[in-house]
Formats: sequence, structure tokens, C-alpha cells
Amino acid sequence: MMESIVDSMLAQETPAPAGNPIESAEELSSIAFGFMASKALFAGLHVDLFTLLADGPKTAEELAKAAGIPLNRIVTLTTALASVGVVSISDRKLIQNSSAAQNFLAKQSKYDFGDYLRYQIDQQMYPFLLQLNAVMKGDLSDDAIASYQHWMADEEQASVYSESQHAGSLGPGRTLARKVDLAKASTLLDVGGGTGAMTISLCNEYPDLHATIIDFPNVAEIGWRFVSEAGLVDRVRYIPGNAVQAQWPGRQDAILMSYLMSGVPGEAVADLLRKAFDALAPGGKLMVHDFMVEEDRRGPALAALWQLQHMAFTPDAHSLSVGWLTEAGRKIGFAVDDVDNLIPAMTKLVVFAKPS
Repeated sequence: MMESIVDSMLAQETPAPAGNPIESAEELSSIAFGFMASKALFAGLHVDLFTLLADGPKTAEELAKAAGIPLNRIVTLTTALASVGVVSISDRKLIQNSSAAQNFLAKQSKYDFGDYLRYQIDQQMYPFLLQLNAVMKGDLSDDAIASYQHWMADEEQASVYSESQHAGSLGPGRTLARKVDLAKASTLLDVGGGTGAMTISLCNEYPDLHATIIDFPNVAEIGWRFVSEAGLVDRVRYIPGNAVQAQWPGRQDAILMSYLMSGVPGEAVADLLRKAFDALAPGGKLMVHDFMVEEDRRGPALAALWQLQHMAFTPDAHSLSVGWLTEAGRKIGFAVDDVDNLIPAMTKLVVFAKPS
């Protein structure tokens, strides 16, 4: 998500604790029918509804004409969106963006992350959840489980995922650069670093930093364009390949793993920690940014739901918590340098240090 999203979340009050056990049929229905609200949001994005409303309120007739969509469909869609607060409808029947839609879903906005929702979440993440029932029972064939490696081998799927993920990672990357002191680091290894959004943010913050990103060839090709546009071709290089299986360069001052550990089989986490320990120079830092739940496993909801999402295409993925992860790191020899929220109520940052 873009920088302002993270900044605005950081500026808000401490995230609310996990919800209390629900009691009514209405509360159950809200959960059961929640997919309808998300699909309404995605449909609005696909017809550019929020962009069309960015210059001011419109009647349903005006909006239907501008979108080229039949009036009855616009009325039904905007009614649904108004019911969940994404848009509002005035007494004069004027339809208007909510503040969130105006700031984050209209293409004119500096902080628009609609493409991330429109393409990656709706077109890729959402369909994977249809596999969840079969995954839970172990009924899904090996061929039906689209591993990340096979998925990224598809050029079109790699492009859709990577370009939308890049937009979604720029803000957390800038936040990461403010939270971790890499002033003394000269080398960074970004394992599974995708299109380099995090690396670009770190390199912009620390001008003496040179980075290596490991990711699949199709992803690396897309990422190189972003690296070039950022003017960092002399400071960032790619190693195309499977980041989990590839040989990593050694004597690194810092290693980053963002959204990696929640998407690999649980038994691979210790292997990743061990490879990082071996690849770091003495005194080096390992930064793990990922979806992590609290130790009592009652939330936060967004982190828990994202972990469930990952399990839908990686059945052996582990539900990460800070305590579980830090204990795994200590067993390998790491010290825990810092633990913090990165995207409140969703992701956490654990910084390990290799003893000098």
C-alpha cells in the first residue's frame, strides 16, 4: 500500500483488539456475506466508478452515462457500496466518494492503490480461496495447488501480480527505511524481493547501500524496469531464480525477507533463517516483514485472514507469530534486535542480529 496509507494508519489510535465472540445471526450473516461487499468494491474499481466520482458528486444517471453502464446496474452497485460506506448518497440522490475512496481508489489521487485491489486481490488472491475447502481436507491434487514458482513462470500472471504488488509495497518500504538503521550497511540481500519496491525505498534512504534481489526470472525482468526508473541501475542487481533454492551471496550487511515466510511451507522457515545466518556478515541484520498474529491467536483479523489466504495455495504454510518466529531465530543463533508494527493490525517487522 502506498506511503500515506501506512502513515495514516500509524497516526490513528492503537489498533482495536480482536473482536469479541459474536452472538447474533446478524453478526454471522455479516461475516458470511462479507464476500459480497468486497466484490462490490472490486466491481466499482473495474468500471472506474471512484475515478469518475473524483471530480465531485453525480446522479446515478450521470454516472451511468459516464461509465457506459446501464442505469439499473449503477443504481444497484452504488446502493450496495453506500450500504457499506464506500460511497454516500445524499438526500438529493447525489452519489459521492467517501474520504477513503477519494484518497485511495481514484486514479487521480497521489495515493491510489486501486490497481493493487483491482488486479492482485480480485483477479488472483480471491479465486485462490475457492480452493480452501479442498486444501483443508487434503483433497486438492498436487497439480491444482498453484505453487508460487509455477505461478510466476506464467508471464502474464507474473506481470499482473508483480506490478500491482509493487504499488502495494512502496509505502511499507518507506516505513521500513525509517524504522531500521542501515547507515553502516553497504550490502543488502532482498530474498524474494519481487520488483524491488522495498529495496528501492531502502536505497533511496541510504545512498551508500548496494543491493542484490533474488526472484523469479519473469519478476526480475519487470523489476529491472522499476529499478531503472528509480535511477538505481548502478546500485541494484538481480539474481533470477527461486529465492528459496538459489545460492545466496555471502558477507551481507543486511538481509530482507518481506512477505516470504508466510508463503512457504512451515518447515522451510528454519531453513531460510539458517541460510540468512550463514549469508550475513558478523553484526549483520535480518529484517523479516510479514503477516503475524498475536501469541493468543485471536487476531489481528487482517493478519490472520492473510495467513489463511496463503494456506489456500501453500497448504503447509505456518501461521506466524512473533514469539514462534523469534524463538526459531534464537535457536539458530540470532539475537532479537527489534520487534515493531509495520502496517498496524496487519504486518509486523522482526529485526534479528547476527552476533559480531
